Amino acid sequence: MPKSRKFKNALLKFFMYLSTGITFSILLLIIGYILFKGLPGLNIKMLTTQTSYIDKNIGILPNILNTLYIIFVSMLFAVPLGIGAAVYLTEYAKCKPLVKAISFAIETLMGIPSIIYGLVGMLFFTSIMGLKQGILAGGLTLTVMIIPTIVTTTKESLAAVPNSLREGSLALGSGKWHMIKTVVLPNAKNGIITGCVLAVGRITGESAALLFTAGFGLKLVGFIKALQSSSATLTVALYIYASEQGEFNIAFTIALILVAITFIINTVCYALGNKIGKKNK
Repeated sequence: MPKSRKFKNALLKFFMYLSTGITFSILLLIIGYILFKGLPGLNIKMLTTQTSYIDKNIGILPNILNTLYIIFVSMLFAVPLGIGAAVYLTEYAKCKPLVKAISFAIETLMGIPSIIYGLVGMLFFTSIMGLKQGILAGGLTLTVMIIPTIVTTTKESLAAVPNSLREGSLALGSGKWHMIKTVVLPNAKNGIITGCVLAVGRITGESAALLFTAGFGLKLVGFIKALQSSSATLTVALYIYASEQGEFNIAFTIALILVAITFIINTVCYALGNKIGKKNK
């Protein structure tokens, strides 16, 4: 290999490691700062009670539960719709202009600001459909927001599955849907899990779209009642405490809990995906 090519390869490798190191350092800096500012305010009472201005108590248990509720509702609708759309576009759709049009629409939806989703969700789900501000309206709005992410990652994973696997399954007498269910989807599970993890991350960190659809309620209610009553998630609560009340210490504590919840959910999704993949094999 010529010396000039070796030098270029070494230089590119150096910049690759440098970029990775800078990115990782920024991540550690952000997490470290959140830990530094958020840990002093973290206590059991805060995690297990609700806010009461009479007792001057700050509790975020309702916000934690509302966050889990809205993740469940959003993923309940978004996962089957997103995976189903990706399977159709990859395995069934034959009209190329239609596929291009749908793919363009999906890419366009991914670039729309979340505040626009909030306004459209408020107009459609609360004004036209008559839903009250709550977990259901917020979850449906976030469903529309995260479907493009799930569709895109799933579609790319399905396209990466070798055609030889499809042809071998069909040659053995398998039907098309049986082939997709037993051969294609298990081999694309990593991309599907990645899309779901990204979707959960966006749901957990979303606030703009939920201000208009889920509401600002800080009261502890059950899941059924929360579907149709104003329910603030952790990100909305963070916004309220930081921007309206100036309680930055509480906001950093909420940010710390958000990081922990996101990490736990992502770990569970990854472990569940590996378990499903081993079971299918």
